[in-house]
Amino acid sequence: MSQPSTSLPQKAAQTTAEAPWPLRTLARKIDEYVDRMSALWVEGQLVEISRREGARWVWMTLRDTDADFSMRVMAPLGVVDGVQPPLQQGARVVMQAKPRFYTKNGSLSLSCRAIRHVGVGELLARVEQLKKQLAAEGVFDAGRKRALPFLPRRVGLVCGRNSAAEKDVVENARRRWPATEFVIQNVVVQGPGAVTAVIAAVEELQRTPQVDVIIISRGGGSFEDLLPFSNEAMIRAVAACPVPTVSAIGHDVDTPLLDLVADVRASTPTDAAKLVVPDAAAEERGITQGRERLRRALTGRLAAERQGLTAVRQRPVMADPTVMVTRPRAELERARQAGERAQARRLTGEQQRVTATRGHLRALSPLGTLERGYSVLRTPDGHVVTSRDEVEADQLLRVTVADGDFATRVLGG
Repeated sequence: MSQPSTSLPQKAAQTTAEAPWPLRTLARKIDEYVDRMSALWVEGQLVEISRREGARWVWMTLRDTDADFSMRVMAPLGVVDGVQPPLQQGARVVMQAKPRFYTKNGSLSLSCRAIRHVGVGELLARVEQLKKQLAAEGVFDAGRKRALPFLPRRVGLVCGRNSAAEKDVVENARRRWPATEFVIQNVVVQGPGAVTAVIAAVEELQRTPQVDVIIISRGGGSFEDLLPFSNEAMIRAVAACPVPTVSAIGHDVDTPLLDLVADVRASTPTDAAKLVVPDAAAEERGITQGRERLRRALTGRLAAERQGLTAVRQRPVMADPTVMVTRPRAELERARQAGERAQARRLTGEQQRVTATRGHLRALSPLGTLERGYSVLRTPDGHVVTSRDEVEADQLLRVTVADGDFATRVLGG
């Protein structure tokens, strides 16, 4: 049996396992809390508008533009019909509404009081503000952009199902490089589900093996049609993608923010195909031209080497190889003979100089004087007699003449 209401805890924090709230009490408490909330303005995209014949209320589904979240909206018929231009599925709106909680099924919805379209001018201003914010964070910096691989093993493609963009990319890529392999993610590229679908496709492709580049492509459209490709969540998801990305959104005049964050921007889907794969015919022509340049270079080099070899063979040393020995030998012989002649002249000159010196010395030496008839007298102790007073009668002297010496005695007188 349930507890009497007088014994129920007044606050949620006061409940325990022994004193719980009945579910109806929780629903009532939530309803009371939600009912105290003020009416507020909320923005989103209408993904469903349901009218019933004769009904005074219109049920709609309002979806968040950046996340996979939606709420039911109940609006008076007069409020809906008073919006100009008339509301269409996919319209971006702001509405004044009050949250309502239905206790019977535990659902939360909005009770709409006023609806306004979000104008293009306002959307443009928001996109410009987001552009400035992301640029200040460095999300668009050229330094973080990566070069595309020359020839990707597999090309990831995010596009609409059976779209012209898919056909343009695939056909033009395979026309350029027939072996191009694609991994295609067909997603919604317009409307409220586009952002989450494209983000999920990019994340799936970056996990796919051998996908070396990812192309995000769709055809042209109005500013509102391309608005998902300026969504902050999508821009940040592409910025964080580890695989190089190519943006091919709309036509050349369309510039969603995806163009700024992608590693490469293609003006059209056809241009994207030209950017991601090389032209096989052009590469073949390049190889042929390179081969021809190489052939001409080798032919010219061989001709130059042949001429050089002919010139070498025409040299005298090649006509008579012994010249390599005989010529140095002759030069060595001439050098030897010249050395001998120089040595002979040097010896002759030295001999003449010695002879002259010898004659000069002989003329100046005491022996020359003795040969002219002079003699030298010495006492027995070897003293040379230079004066008559140095000798005495009967003294024995030693006489030296040119051819020898002998003794003599001094006579008195």
